[in-house]
Amino acid sequence: QVQLVESGGGLVQAGGSLRLSCAASGRSFSTSTMGWFRQAPGKEREFVANINWSGALTNYADSVKGRFTISRDNAKNTVYLQMNSLKPEDTAIYYCAVNARGSTYYTTPDNYNYWGQGTQVTVSS
Repeated sequence: QVQLVESGGGLVQAGGSLRLSCAASGRSFSTSTMGWFRQAPGKEREFVANINWSGALTNYADSVKGRFTISRDNAKNTVYLQMNSLKPEDTAIYYCAVNARGSTYYTTPDNYNYWGQGTQVTVSS
């Protein structure tokens, strides 16, 4: 069993930055591929980024490439999402999740089996 708690969301102006954190409990974190997703009102949950267990492999949605960076600290059981150059269209609830498949290849929500409660990110224009 893994429990995930996201933090770091908030209100920011366009062009600003935020860093999201996802603290995990459970013995399997350091061997798990982790992902970030987001869901805007009226839209489906969409993939943002993922990272393999060691941090050596990462994968990003085209919409955030060059602006967002995913990283992890296995000693702290935490995965991060650094978000720069934020745009109003980045407004959403951001969720972290555990990848059940173990590979950064898998980017759809049905391949993730544990989820946090989410943190709201609002970008004003």
